[in-house]
Amino acid sequence: MTDEAIYKKRFLIFTAARLAGLALMGLGAAIAFSDLVRDGGFRELGALLIALGAVESVAVPILLKRAWQRG
Repeated sequence: MTDEAIYKKRFLIFTAARLAGLALMGLGAAIAFSDLVRDGGFRELGALLIALGAVESVAVPILLKRAWQRG
């Protein structure tokens, strides 16, 4: 596999990790402020998912970069 192919694959994984975090944050907002789970929203669960999504959006790409630099 060429270097260019490796870097393209890593970029796609990096982007997918960030988008997954954003999707989790969006789901958390939907759960917190709509009637998806229960009437009036489920703010505690929504806040937890928003926090996890934010951490995933920031931390996972950093961890991936460190793993790729070591290997």
